Amino acid sequence: METGVDFSKAVKDYILEEFLPGENPDELTDDLPLISGGILDSIATLKLVLHFEEQYGIVLEAHEADKEHLDTIRSIASLLASKAR
Repeated sequence: METGVDFSKAVKDYILEEFLPGENPDELTDDLPLISGGILDSIATLKLVLHFEEQYGIVLEAHEADKEHLDTIRSIASLLASKAR
């Protein structure tokens, strides 16, 4: 697994590219609610999870693919960093 990755930046960049093209990057803060705020739906969330599993060889457990772990850039980055160790 790849370590030393800035997962906050990687998650933000991926969300901006895939789901919010043309949006102001400054508006996408680390604590902005993504799922509960309607930015990511279930398909987008699955796509995001699959991307990071493939990109970094990280495996998320089914119970981790929920709003608690995936609702903000901060929570996603924290989860990915914990799996990359």
